[in-house]
Amino acid sequence: MRVRPPRVGSVLVVRDPLWRTWREAVLYLLPIAFVVPAWVLAVIWDDAPAGPIRYVDGLLTLLMVAGLVVRKWYPVVLMAVTIGTTVLYLLLSYFATGMWQPHFSATDPWIPITAPIYAYTVVVYAGALLGPALVSVLLVLVLRPWHTSVELVLGTVLLLVLPALIGLYVRAHRRMVQALTDRAERAEREQHLLAEQARADERVRLAEEMHDVVTHRVSLMVLHAGALAMTGPDDHTRTAAEGLRSAGCEALNELRELVGVLRNDSGERQPREASDEPAEVPDLTTLVAESESVGVPVELVQEGNPALTSTAVGRTAYRVVQESLTNIRKHAPGAPTRVHVRYGGDRVRLTIRNSSATGTVDSGLSSTGSGAGLAGLRQRVELVGGTLHAGPRPGGGFEVDAVLPAYVPASGGA
Repeated sequence: MRVRPPRVGSVLVVRDPLWRTWREAVLYLLPIAFVVPAWVLAVIWDDAPAGPIRYVDGLLTLLMVAGLVVRKWYPVVLMAVTIGTTVLYLLLSYFATGMWQPHFSATDPWIPITAPIYAYTVVVYAGALLGPALVSVLLVLVLRPWHTSVELVLGTVLLLVLPALIGLYVRAHRRMVQALTDRAERAEREQHLLAEQARADERVRLAEEMHDVVTHRVSLMVLHAGALAMTGPDDHTRTAAEGLRSAGCEALNELRELVGVLRNDSGERQPREASDEPAEVPDLTTLVAESESVGVPVELVQEGNPALTSTAVGRTAYRVVQESLTNIRKHAPGAPTRVHVRYGGDRVRLTIRNSSATGTVDSGLSSTGSGAGLAGLRQRVELVGGTLHAGPRPGGGFEVDAVLPAYVPASGGA
């Protein structure tokens, strides 16, 4: 049953639904299926003379039966009405005469026909103290200590005490189930946090191991290349050795930045420290010149200040453009290409678009590579906290769109 929650003043009162499934609906409405026939039979078998009290009794009983539908929402109110009705009938039994005299003896445990259900409901859904307190008040009225009897005691135990005890058990059981559920959810959250911490620790360990092993080997290569550049037998050898040394130094710088990103397991972007030195952002014009030298016309558009980005982001942007132009040279030779780079205060966006190929695709060249260039590029972009989307354009050609954060911290040293 879905009812629009009422508003109290300016506060929206949100209640739990009376039931969520058909099974819950059947169990919730089942008491009504027992109370209504019992009330009808009681009216048929009642041999009391017709009078005002019978009409009042019928109207009150009808209202109390209708209240069973919303007993979960108003347990205290309905229990208070039950107590008030019981008080009214007790007063009429002692002071009224004639047609207003209720038709039950002083030893009968009279209560409204819905009282056992309301006693159970108020214990389950009202407060731990308020529910039993209301049941105790009704218990005193029904038991009538000033004029009790064995019939009253047995009837009270059967009609009030037993439903209240069942309600206490159900309330305690639900609280226990809820506590166990909360504990299980808390344990699951703690396990998830422990797993995240374990992954972060493993990432740091792998970063340190990669740093120690790879840096050592690459450093040896750089040293040997530097020595060869100084003592080479001819200019060609010395030039090649110098190029190898420069490439090794570049690899060490990139390794230092990647290790710094891996160690930054908090995932938070720290504010950039003030520095007099501009960020070392690789020059994209070199890549453009390389592509144009092999017949791929490239238009480079740069907006903003590259110095606002960190070195790690600049090198990642460089790799995005490099990989994109390499794919264009392999799969769309001669295709007019536009590289648009926007340097913002908080992010860098790169858009590389090319049209359809104007030259013949070299099958030998296009088949080289691992086929996972874009996947690896996406991983590298995500490593610094960015996003990358790539795919064919509707009018032909291809587009790569990458968004990078403007600053990513790196470790202090190699």
